Amino acid sequence: MRFTRYGVYFTPRPGAFADAGAAWLGWDLAAGRAVGTTDDAVTARPRKYGFHGTIKPPFRLAQDTTTEGLKEALEALSRRLAPVALDGLTLSRIGSFLALTPVGDVRDLAELAGHAVRDLDVFRAPPTDGELARRRQSNLTPLQEENLRNWGYPYVMEAFKFHMTLTGPLARDQVGKVMADANTYFGDLPPRPFVIDSLTLVGERDGEMFHEIHRYTLTGK
Repeated sequence: MRFTRYGVYFTPRPGAFADAGAAWLGWDLAAGRAVGTTDDAVTARPRKYGFHGTIKPPFRLAQDTTTEGLKEALEALSRRLAPVALDGLTLSRIGSFLALTPVGDVRDLAELAGHAVRDLDVFRAPPTDGELARRRQSNLTPLQEENLRNWGYPYVMEAFKFHMTLTGPLARDQVGKVMADANTYFGDLPPRPFVIDSLTLVGERDGEMFHEIHRYTLTGK
């Protein structure tokens, strides 16, 4: 299968939480297929990415790098990085969309994500002028602009905030109902503690949906 972009995600291991997230969004990353019955007005935008938390944002491969090289580098990185445990996840509003966000001290998680962004950056092709212009439409802060120039994405390093997106932008009169629906739907499924013990390499197929390529267990101490 050919991929146009790659990314490094946290994805839940197979089980009830992973199944619920996939069905909520309408796309199962691991199986590579549509699932569930969803409201396009709510979930259409995040559906293509699947149920995940971004660790290294999607990127095109740099010249003179290969998918196999990226796999080997991520496997080696995963052997160096230790699992991260947080207290849990909570439903949050971030701007105009809803996401599950971590509860507890996130410093170890931010450090893990920083390693992935930095240590795998040799595989990232520079953003195009069009990509840069699109990112800059969001009125970036000076820190976010610096990240965009250095790492190809504004919301990394000090600006990183882990989240598992559940909706696209919502109108004000939608937020209350969708938040109530999501709270009921997920219930006690988000794990406590919330442990990130693996990283998942994903690929975007021809500008369409993202698929799981391989999961790497974190085994560092």
